[in-house]
Amino acid sequence: MAELFKPGAKVKKSGIYAVVHDDNHADPHEVTCVSGKVFPICGECGEDVRFRLVKHAVLIGRHEQFKS
Repeated sequence: MAELFKPGAKVKKSGIYAVVHDDNHADPHEVTCVSGKVFPICGECGEDVRFRLVKHAVLIGRHEQFKS
């Protein structure tokens, strides 16, 4: 079972995350989260939202072939 992250937790890996809202006010969807940032609260259900990493991806500016 994949790890679920709560709002306020630090994003450890940049990538695409599945988002699930507890009170079902929104359908599950995907977002891009960046390492070093924190997972946000939902404007409607607050802290009753969870994030699950779907696919890890490196930001282009951090990839060794694209560093300037």
